[in-house]
Amino acid sequence: MNEKVAAIIQRLKERYPQSLCALHYEKDYELMIAVRLSAQCTDARVNLVTPALFAAYPTLEAMADASIPHVEELVHSCGFYKHKARDIVLACQMLLRDYQGKVPGTMEELLRLPGVGRKTANLLLGDIYHVPGSVVCDTHCIRICGRLGLTQGKDPEKVEHQLRAILPPEESSDFCHRIVLFGREVCTARAPKCGECPLSPWCKEVRGE
Repeated sequence: MNEKVAAIIQRLKERYPQSLCALHYEKDYELMIAVRLSAQCTDARVNLVTPALFAAYPTLEAMADASIPHVEELVHSCGFYKHKARDIVLACQMLLRDYQGKVPGTMEELLRLPGVGRKTANLLLGDIYHVPGSVVCDTHCIRICGRLGLTQGKDPEKVEHQLRAILPPEESSDFCHRIVLFGREVCTARAPKCGECPLSPWCKEVRGE
């Protein structure tokens, strides 16, 4: 690990000692559902929606047997509700049918689930199974790592592989959670607070590169 990466990780740890996922859940499959709902939607909005959804369908079996139109109503405010509702119900059915009712623990198995892409799979692997090297490339991660000169380009999978090459595997999942917190609080997309940024010494935008 080079000195720059180590210093950035340390600054983020100092600012955000707790590197928790912002989505609220109690069961592993609920995290899968919450992450699906978070696509092109804020975590705050998802956290407002999921309590009623999980109360209406309190078990995996109930969710797998849910009425898709009713799920659509419950998740409507998250956007793309038709696709999300269908994916949620079908994914829960697949968990019961193919995975003994458990969220699987490999990338290959997770990618089989409806609505689960690499970002979701990496988050589930990191948060549920604590798999080293899990890199969650969301918009915050791509934007900020580009500004810091850690990565190049905006393709999520390419950025994921670039980060895997430089982040210590045991730090990668927490690093991504901290980057999300940092992107919401300091390095926002529209009005970054560069004057109070703890990572400004390494930022290409600040240095005018």
